[in-house]
Amino acid sequence: MTRGTHAGRQTTLREQVTLSGIGIHSGSPVTLTLHPAEPDTGIVFLRCSAGGQADRELPANFRSVTATEFATVLGDHTGPAVSTTEHVLAALYALGVDNAVVEVDGPEVPIMDGSAAPFVAAIDQVGIETLSAPRRYIQVLKPIRVGKNGCHGELRPHLRGLRIETEIEFDHPLIGRQTLAIEVEPDVFRRELARARTFGFMRDIEALRRKKLTLGGSMDNAIVLDEQRMLNEDGLRYEDEFVKHKILDAVGDLYLLGHGLIGAFSGHKSGHALNRELMCELIARSEAWELVSFRDKAAAPPAVAAALALG
Repeated sequence: MTRGTHAGRQTTLREQVTLSGIGIHSGSPVTLTLHPAEPDTGIVFLRCSAGGQADRELPANFRSVTATEFATVLGDHTGPAVSTTEHVLAALYALGVDNAVVEVDGPEVPIMDGSAAPFVAAIDQVGIETLSAPRRYIQVLKPIRVGKNGCHGELRPHLRGLRIETEIEFDHPLIGRQTLAIEVEPDVFRRELARARTFGFMRDIEALRRKKLTLGGSMDNAIVLDEQRMLNEDGLRYEDEFVKHKILDAVGDLYLLGHGLIGAFSGHKSGHALNRELMCELIARSEAWELVSFRDKAAAPPAVAAALALG
């Protein structure tokens, strides 16, 4: 069970790194800077000078989620929010970054190419620093399940680390039903998941733009589909890119638990809203999880201690 090569201790970035792009919904230019942070900071979004408002910190926590319809949005009803957080969170989780400040100078994280690959490249560019504080994990002890309208999400015990099992189903000849299970490790994420792009349908775009959404969306940052085919000339990056992107989104959403996860997630046609509901249900059920670390492994159940020792 590992999260990078730093399984026992917390990490941060060695130095800051900046990326620039546009917001997929606003269409506006936006700059994002990843900053190193002290132990036990966690991942914190810093929304800068939005609409004349003072800077504000938004913890990457499921309790801070205010919207999930088209992206995961962090904030509250008293000031600016930050949208489309899932791709950068997925990169931070998968590469094993525990502490970072994500500074954003607009209403959403830049969409970049629609995947997590640019964020992975930025983290790899500056590197990861190991800190002295012990890393803590949320260990799933009992199965938790939520569902609605034929969709469901489940968390269950799995001692090797984070496993994601996802099934999607779309009435489109290029997608149909796709199922995939992956153990989330840094190299696996880089190779199999990071480049998977978000996708959308032409039939939905006009309605979304009337709501002032997807104003920055294009074939440079999304897979675009009409009723029969893919419109992007460069084709798919993975044969199963659609289900892989849903797994990428789930990794990012699950980092809103605030710690790495020792457990298996299973989703059937799940999305941001169901992922948040599942996290809420897990934390509400105190008997279904515990917080573990390397320093307390002697007190952990033998199977848990053995799994932690693998790191």
